[in-house]
Amino acid sequence: MRPSVTKNPWLPFGTGRDAEVRLLCLPHAGAGASAYRAWGEGMSSRIAVCPVQPPGRETRRREPPEVQVGPLVADLAASLAGEPLTPYAVFGHSTGALSAFELCRQLRRMQAPPPLHLFVAGRRAPQIPMDQTRLRGLSEPELADVLRRLGGTPEQVLSDAGLLRMLHPLLIADFAVNETYHYVHEPPLDCPITVFAADEDPRASLDQAAAWKAQTVGGFTWRPLRGGHFAVFEQAARVHAWIAEGLRR
Repeated sequence: MRPSVTKNPWLPFGTGRDAEVRLLCLPHAGAGASAYRAWGEGMSSRIAVCPVQPPGRETRRREPPEVQVGPLVADLAASLAGEPLTPYAVFGHSTGALSAFELCRQLRRMQAPPPLHLFVAGRRAPQIPMDQTRLRGLSEPELADVLRRLGGTPEQVLSDAGLLRMLHPLLIADFAVNETYHYVHEPPLDCPITVFAADEDPRASLDQAAAWKAQTVGGFTWRPLRGGHFAVFEQAARVHAWIAEGLRR
């Protein structure tokens, strides 16, 4: 279901005020809200897909991107406080999974209504440190090589020097969000967590994905996928069905 349009820059496609549930979707490194635009067509009609637009991309490309997750989720949570979102759930892929998790914790600190469910993909559990790959210091050709290995980025983008130059600052900032993250222990979330775990993801092994279980007392669901880092998009119909099932429960 497509949400209605809003003037909130974080929610460029709206909040789906007439839906039973709103699904806030946080994008991966280098991506913006449009990464989830097509999900509104394939999702259950009772769920409004609400893509989140972080600063520095697409409709907010003139704003500097955040390089740390704390300020990012603090600003997002404050913005969401004025929106009619309840009931809602949160989905995040890769860097977006980390942001989604910390958003849920920030909303809890604010004593805001909790999400019905947290869905994550493409990232190891937050308590497991990321490998220090220093991706944020890569040159443009080095960045293109890394993106080729991860998959999910069209070759016409990677081979276009001008386009890659334009994307480079945003991607480096997003990589910095991951690489500068320092996990601080807090009580587990009360909401259920579902992890979508791809068996060939170089950024999160199956064991590292399974460790998300420690972050909830509300129930944990494991959803295996065949493929690499972007399997949730390549198998979107299957993921949509699992999300709808999770929200029915």
